[in-house]
Amino acid sequence: MTVDLEPLKREAAEAAIEAEVRSGMVLGLGTGSTAAWLLEGLARRLSDGTLSELAGVPTSERTAQRCRELGIPLIGLERRPILDLAIDGADEIAPDLSLIKGLGGSHLREKVVARSAERFVVAADETKLVSRLGERAPVPVEVIPFARPLCERLLAADGWRPVLRGDGDGPWITDEGNLILDCRRDDWGGDPAGLAAGLHEIPGVVEHGLFLGMAAAAYVACADGVRVLQAGVDAG
Repeated sequence: MTVDLEPLKREAAEAAIEAEVRSGMVLGLGTGSTAAWLLEGLARRLSDGTLSELAGVPTSERTAQRCRELGIPLIGLERRPILDLAIDGADEIAPDLSLIKGLGGSHLREKVVARSAERFVVAADETKLVSRLGERAPVPVEVIPFARPLCERLLAADGWRPVLRGDGDGPWITDEGNLILDCRRDDWGGDPAGLAAGLHEIPGVVEHGLFLGMAAAAYVACADGVRVLQAGVDAG
């Protein structure tokens, strides 16, 4: 039986907005199904006057287009290089708030925006909680097209199983014109930071979907309500 997770995603998004967003903020706005509810919630509050004078830096062209449709003002990092808050979804959330992101294909811009913010939080449904990274989701690795053969070879040599992401008609092309290799492995060795460093050493890798030590809090909607997980606090 397929469970409809959209109500939980919406609940998580609403909780994050209520707790984190204030009038006058410049926000980093994420990409994906939960982030879509964030945009809906922000637009509704702007429309009814609950919030005012917000501006957002979108993490994808899809998010930018949806913001225009909803009337959410946009701004670029060149005008506001330091953001008040970045708020996004996640594909996996470990107990220490390390994340896998990028199944929506926008982890490069998402990481740039998250690093540009004074505070970064995520909203998600309970299916995204894992005991360790890599339990269910692959790690998206964005590579320049020219380097794909080298990246695939070196990733495999390092224990990853890279699979080129497709969109039905061909390879998935990111907003930056790159490809995504979705990577899984059997042995994480308890060292995501070491694996992340290894990915960055491969020529042609632009960015990966391991978000380590970045999230300050996670708003996770469960059947019995929203749990707020804080960085540095035992989630158990």
